[in-house]
Amino acid sequence: MTQDLEQILSQLSQPDNAVIQQATVQLKQAFKDPAIIPALCAVMSSSPNPQIRQTAAVMLRLRVKKHWKKISPNDRESLKAVVLQAFMQEAEHTVQHSLSQLCAVMVKHETPDRWPALMQLLSESTKSSNPNDRQVGLLLLNKVLESNPEPFKPHYCQLLQLLSSVLQDHNNPTALYYCILTLTAITAYTGTEEMNQMRSVIPSLIIALKHLIQANQDQASEAMEVFNELMESEMSIIVPHVANIVGFCLEVGGDTKLSDSLRVKALSCIAFLIRLKSKVKSKISVLVAEPAPGEQDPEDEEDDDDGDATDNDNPKHCAAQVIIDTMALHMPPEKLFQQLLPLTQTCLASENPYQRKGGLMCLAVLAEGCADHIRTKLLSSVLQTVCQSLSDSNQVVRSAGLFALGQFSEHLQPEVSKYCSDLMPLLLGYLSSLNQAKIGHVTKAFYALENFLENLGADIEPYLPTLMETMLSALNNTENLKIKELAVSAIGAIANAAKELLVPYFPPVIESLKGFLTTTTEEMRPLQTQSLDTLSVLARTIGKEVFSPLASECVQLGLNLTDTIDDPDLRRCTYGLYSAVSTVSPECLTPHLTAITTVMLLALKSNEGITAHLEEDKTFVLLDDDDDDDNNEEEKDVDDFLEDENETDVHDVAGFSVENAYIDEKEDACDSLGEIAFSTGAAFQPFLESSFQQVYEIRDFPHEDVRRAAFGAMGQFCRAQHQVWKENPTEANHQALMKLLDVVLPCFVEAVRTEHERQVVMGILETMNNVIKYCKEEVFRNPAYLKEVCHVIRDVLKKKTVCQDSGGDEADDEDQQAEYDSMLLEFAGEGIPLVASAVPADKFAPFLNDLLPLIMTKAKPSCSVADRSFSVGTIGEILQALATVSGGQGLAGRLSNRLLPVLVGGVRDSDPEVRNNSVFGLGCLAQAAGSVVVSDFPMMLSVFSNLLTKESDLRVIDNLCAALCRMIMSNVEAVPLEQVVPALVARLPLKEDMEENKTVFSCLAMLYTYSAALVHYKHLLLSAVISLFLSSTETQNNVAMLMKLFAQQHSADFQAAVTSLPGEQQAKLSVTISTT
Repeated sequence: MTQDLEQILSQLSQPDNAVIQQATVQLKQAFKDPAIIPALCAVMSSSPNPQIRQTAAVMLRLRVKKHWKKISPNDRESLKAVVLQAFMQEAEHTVQHSLSQLCAVMVKHETPDRWPALMQLLSESTKSSNPNDRQVGLLLLNKVLESNPEPFKPHYCQLLQLLSSVLQDHNNPTALYYCILTLTAITAYTGTEEMNQMRSVIPSLIIALKHLIQANQDQASEAMEVFNELMESEMSIIVPHVANIVGFCLEVGGDTKLSDSLRVKALSCIAFLIRLKSKVKSKISVLVAEPAPGEQDPEDEEDDDDGDATDNDNPKHCAAQVIIDTMALHMPPEKLFQQLLPLTQTCLASENPYQRKGGLMCLAVLAEGCADHIRTKLLSSVLQTVCQSLSDSNQVVRSAGLFALGQFSEHLQPEVSKYCSDLMPLLLGYLSSLNQAKIGHVTKAFYALENFLENLGADIEPYLPTLMETMLSALNNTENLKIKELAVSAIGAIANAAKELLVPYFPPVIESLKGFLTTTTEEMRPLQTQSLDTLSVLARTIGKEVFSPLASECVQLGLNLTDTIDDPDLRRCTYGLYSAVSTVSPECLTPHLTAITTVMLLALKSNEGITAHLEEDKTFVLLDDDDDDDNNEEEKDVDDFLEDENETDVHDVAGFSVENAYIDEKEDACDSLGEIAFSTGAAFQPFLESSFQQVYEIRDFPHEDVRRAAFGAMGQFCRAQHQVWKENPTEANHQALMKLLDVVLPCFVEAVRTEHERQVVMGILETMNNVIKYCKEEVFRNPAYLKEVCHVIRDVLKKKTVCQDSGGDEADDEDQQAEYDSMLLEFAGEGIPLVASAVPADKFAPFLNDLLPLIMTKAKPSCSVADRSFSVGTIGEILQALATVSGGQGLAGRLSNRLLPVLVGGVRDSDPEVRNNSVFGLGCLAQAAGSVVVSDFPMMLSVFSNLLTKESDLRVIDNLCAALCRMIMSNVEAVPLEQVVPALVARLPLKEDMEENKTVFSCLAMLYTYSAALVHYKHLLLSAVISLFLSSTETQNNVAMLMKLFAQQHSADFQAAVTSLPGEQQAKLSVTISTT
């Protein structure tokens, strides 16, 4: 049979389909013969053709893997001997590789102790004086350990001694390669007894990697994965060597003679280290080096007219930016800028345009993680630097300046928008002078403009005619599709800021979009998807009356597109369009919910775009089918060998990759399902259970954006069900809500504790807060949930969750942390007042006593501005919540002695946001604690009086007015009205914090009915009421009622006050009085 089998296997490699098909039939028949295993062994050992020997080894591995139990004990022993013999005599590396993998599969069934010959071979070969024998022995050792590391644990100490000695063998790079891969394989399984040995290996490991780099950069890049494995599995091993590891990675990353992939791997190791372990961050002080002058970067060359490159196209730049971005997200900004700013300034002042570019890119990627630090301490100077760069003689520098301005506009709000009058003329002038042939540069200009526009709000009005003329001209007069796409995107950004101000431009915009939306050509697809996105923005911003007539047409457009075009980006945009329409005209979606939800749920279920990356022998896909009753198993073995598209054993998979478009589609499907469920209410009920189930199943999807979106949608489903119950309060609807909450809340709590990514945890906390805010006491019907929610908030505030990586290092400086770490605490803290407003105070009191010290400690002067603001702001919101619940006054009173000093200290803070929140908190304390704090009123009024004399921040003054109003409403007799009312009225109307208009109106209404005060202050009150009416849209109806009462009871005073106003305002008041 051996000769026949060898002939069949040789025919499988012939370039003739007919021969291959005939050989396949013969092979299937041969696999039914019990002698197939001995025959494969014979071919594997004796065929003169190495390709046939390798094929026999792979097929034998397949057979052993699936049918080990069927092989008799004698045949197993014989097989073990034959395989080792074949391995020892084999000279071809590819065959050795396949034989080592065969051994690895057998070790899964036969533990090392039951295969002493294997252990003896490993010991002899790895210690051999012959370099080739050592190399082959280490290959075998690597494969069997990678396959099944745990059974070898008793031998780890000996193994580490062996590997340590191999790392000294600098003249045998292949041995070094397999040695380091083996070290990587066992790292996750090492115990405490091996720790010291592992630590001692690190210096030799770094030197060995340096030698391997000289011999084989691809192997070195793969071997460097050992650092990631060490960091993830046992950080304590590398902590003593962090400086050396970082120094080595920087050396590799900065060596322009090495391959991009190797340099990127080295830089990504540093980023991984910073991201994974916050407590070693302070040891990385040498991380930033001045960029080495190089030749022109490919992404900056735009001599052709179709270049659409960005900085991210170059892996070196991307990796370097990722490191700085990662540092910004994980390190205290004070420490980071101390190291980074001098280097950046040196680059910015350089004669070399690429160094100037490097300095600007550095500032740009710092913006997200260090936003507070830049906004409060550096904004003016960095903006000046960026603006100067836009007039640089070199386009490379101007491009980087545009990117930086876009980053600042995205992350440094709202402060950066205050520079509108300086930046908008600059951007508009720049845009008008662009050479449209240089598409990459034009793209950056639009990026900067869009991000700046999006947050302008009504301040965009003076620039609207110029902007829309520019964009409509681009849509109608430019042939370049990319320019059209950029203009369509910019119109979306303009709409976000302008809202109803865009109505005059709506018809020509829609007319242009229609042509792009219905296209069927592939080259127009990016413009089509962008048009869908912008249409969605218009639906949300232009106003319901303007957009509603188009709503049904938009839904039908989306359905037609998904029916005719199979494109994940396009589908994603239709989901966003349905979601936007649901906020304007939910009834237009109702008839189509079956079709819409079907497409979205298919997107969530789909594995499209996911690619499994196999280990070795990637052409041979192996099924792990343990069904012993399958009569066609033998044939299936052959099919599995020959085919590429079967299910793969997870052990053969090195990893998965997912195309970004499919990730984005899943994320948007979750977001849209949640919003549509909430907007359409009862109409969505038939689809709620199936939608929830599918979203719930992807809550642990590999990509963090999808996980975040899944949790967000689960929260929206709870809110949707709560709304349905409120509108139709049946027992069935209430039970459905309770059932949802019973699944969702424990899921939220567990994920906050166990999720590794901070961004996902922030999203979960935000979603949980929204559920509590919306569903209130229903969330806590089950008393256990109050404890669970409060305890998970406490765990976040104590930095005890997985994503906070406390690592037990209590010596870390509490007052210095990354801004994103502070943001995570803020999301948790925001839940406290929401819980306080949802349950009776006596039930919440024990938990509040537990949480409050964790909030108050952030008010220390040594803490960051963001922390101090968060602390006093949260205290104020807790007090505001207590004022609305049963027993809240008593609890607020009991807390007043602890809280009053903190809030008074905050009023004297140097930062206006801290002062603002502290003033708000004092007002809420007066309102919530009532009579308990009346004795403190004189001191509080004195603090406010002192503040009023010197305060220039308008928002602080607005909140001070509201705090005085809360004090008056809390106990009017305890406030000296003759002093307070004139000071209050003199500062009305409110200028910035319009939310407090309700507080001010309530106070004015109370004072009007308080007869003792009216006689003295009616002129002041009338003035205040009129100014409030003219400035506030939210409270106009209520104020108008009070004003009419005033006009009737004090007509002469009212008429005198009205006469003093401008004509337009007089007319507005007259109309209001006559119609109210």
